[in-house]
Amino acid sequence: MNVRIQSVHFEADSKLIEHVNRKLEKLGTFHDKIVGVEVFLVLDNVVHNIKDKVAEIKVHIPKHTFFVKHQSKAFEESFDLAFDSMVNRIKRQKEKAMA
Repeated sequence: MNVRIQSVHFEADSKLIEHVNRKLEKLGTFHDKIVGVEVFLVLDNVVHNIKDKVAEIKVHIPKHTFFVKHQSKAFEESFDLAFDSMVNRIKRQKEKAMA
């Protein structure tokens, strides 16, 4: 599984990168044919918007690409919400394929 993490408009610290990597390791338990994962952590500097930390996850599986996006006040929270959505999406797709 090829993993790429990018931080946009800021420099991600090692604790955040570690948190993301630790969670992404669990993706393999939900689908065994994951080719690649892209994570974008974006600092969205919209002054009037309180929720300005965005996490986007793109997962590549043969014949499918899944994309989720969440935003909140903290990168960890944004990533965790996006990760949970991604897990649900992968599970649904796998159930559909087996049916």
